[in-house]
Amino acid sequence: MEIKIGITQVNKELTIESSQSGDDIAQNLRDALAAPDGVLSLDDGSGRRVLVPAAKIGYLELGQEPHRQVGFGAVAA
Repeated sequence: MEIKIGITQVNKELTIESSQSGDDIAQNLRDALAAPDGVLSLDDGSGRRVLVPAAKIGYLELGQEPHRQVGFGAVAA
């Protein structure tokens, strides 16, 4: 799933790919915002972890979860 994070006072958004579900990410964001010094922690697919102070998050955009392909055939147009 592609995640875009807008950080206050930073011109460029942070984009990562994560294997976490959208519901898990949203719950992690809620938990981080509820804590006084909360930090949003996200794991990407290659074993890296991204930490963002919750107080600095302007927005978080979740892309669509990837659909698993089944079968070996090609789609005819």
